[in-house]
Amino acid sequence: MALSRVLVERQVADELVARLAHRVTQTVVGDPFAEGVQMGPLTNRGQYERVQRFIAEGKAAGARLVIEGSVPSGPGYFVKPTLFVDVPSDSVLWREEIFGPVLCVRSFDTEEEAVRVANDTEFGLVATVVTEDAARGSRVARELEAGVVWINAPQLIFPQTSWGGYKRSSIGRELGPFGLAAFQEIKQILMPNRHSPAAQRIGCP
Repeated sequence: MALSRVLVERQVADELVARLAHRVTQTVVGDPFAEGVQMGPLTNRGQYERVQRFIAEGKAAGARLVIEGSVPSGPGYFVKPTLFVDVPSDSVLWREEIFGPVLCVRSFDTEEEAVRVANDTEFGLVATVVTEDAARGSRVARELEAGVVWINAPQLIFPQTSWGGYKRSSIGRELGPFGLAAFQEIKQILMPNRHSPAAQRIGCP
């Protein structure tokens, strides 16, 4: 997971946080090749230390830690699944791409506030909208500054469509005709028409 931010309408926030906390306690961390394991270790020590630093800085900045999961003892760069709420908008937890098992939750009161807060980031790879109001879901999806937006759907990726983000998330597009265009050479050739006024102005015989 990269920039793991959840915006939830205030009236259902407590219920969602409780469910997320329960899910954290149920997440099985360990050898990814072992049966029943749901989450493995991070790839290297550098990333492990980076994520741990983000967690420590988030706590120091006033983000409220709801729960941390458990990790196995022994070798491996395991990070506890971690859930924060009331994360300040200027916290590194909220601003940076973490690439670790850290989830940050903030509440909102209006649709306009949700869109504004969601777009207030330098990153915009993907987003998900969950709502019972189809019209609202489509409206919010159009306003979100992200390369892919799912509405009430799992995070499916289709090879015939595009993959890529806005702002600092990725460069260009992969997959589909947009991805194929990256492998094409584009050439522009200009030749004035000698009978045109433009050609006469530049002295074409």
